[in-house]
Amino acid sequence: MRRIAIAVAASTMSLSLAGCGMLSATEGSGEATPTKGNDITVGVLMPEKTNTRYEEFDYPIIKAKVASLTSNKGKTEYANADAKSSTQVTQMERMIDEKVDVILLDAVDSHAIADTVQKAKDAGIPVIAYDRLAEGPIDAYVSFDNELVGEVQGRTLVEALDGASTADKIVMMNGSPTDPNAKQFKDGAMSELSGRVTISESFDTKDWSPEAAQSNMAGAIEKIGKGNIAAVYSANDAMAGGIIKALRAAGVEDLPPITGQDAELLAVQRIISGEQYMSVYKPYPQMAEAAAEMAVAKVKGRGIEFDSLTRDRIDSPTDKEIPAQLVTVVALTKKNIKETVIADGIYKPSDICTAKYAAACQALKLN
Repeated sequence: MRRIAIAVAASTMSLSLAGCGMLSATEGSGEATPTKGNDITVGVLMPEKTNTRYEEFDYPIIKAKVASLTSNKGKTEYANADAKSSTQVTQMERMIDEKVDVILLDAVDSHAIADTVQKAKDAGIPVIAYDRLAEGPIDAYVSFDNELVGEVQGRTLVEALDGASTADKIVMMNGSPTDPNAKQFKDGAMSELSGRVTISESFDTKDWSPEAAQSNMAGAIEKIGKGNIAAVYSANDAMAGGIIKALRAAGVEDLPPITGQDAELLAVQRIISGEQYMSVYKPYPQMAEAAAEMAVAKVKGRGIEFDSLTRDRIDSPTDKEIPAQLVTVVALTKKNIKETVIADGIYKPSDICTAKYAAACQALKLN
């Protein structure tokens, strides 16, 4: 069930409460009780490495925020499952055995991890689902508004076609079937694309693999014809890279509009050069910092602060009305690179404007 995101209001409230000195380890609500000081350990489990954001942005931001919230006495224990659900189960079980105080879990397979989430619950370790909604008795969820991500992708693709019609043939490269977010992205995109264009081919891409996306796209080109593809919906940037390789290998010089997600550096460079039409920029600092704040508040029994950070509600296949924070997103195109990823410090102009992209950057006045 979708809920309206009010993350900004929640973050603002938590800051104002902190500024008034209202938050302390003695405050709580519901089951929250003060149990720890600043010497806490936050377990952080990320799902894969193909998407560079997890290791370049999400985890470093979480680590820094936990340190700042605990006077540098708190620490994080990190593991990345490299897209293997069995590996993540082992990693999480190790954290449970080591008695970390709280776990931030970005699940490889939301269903397969459910029993391990229950093990954490039985051990008295709170689990906060991060980015992907894990099944099992999680304590909270923080992510982006995933249906909105798909809506933004679909809407922007229709706008790129400038008068889209059902004569326009679209290829859809959706995400991994084991990732619950992928279905939400797809549903959101279809709400904008359905009835406006024709979906000629649609793929659910195992493990979000760029290589699988490239292979799938090559098959779609052979079936539809390279000159008959009006646009490509790609659920993320890594797959967009594989799609572009397939189109280039087929001899396509004038690339159709291609979507993406995550605002990876290579994708930003493809956008400024015209190879990729758009990506979805998700303000990682806001989500990662909110996750760290939730984790620390939960462990310390700061119920008022925790509640203020989780004012949304969302349902999983196993649990209802899960406290959540859903963060909004932005369509990233040539027009707003300076106002988004550069303004937020995700990239410096020098990161984007390497020699290969110098002319494109100059045209957009990025350097």
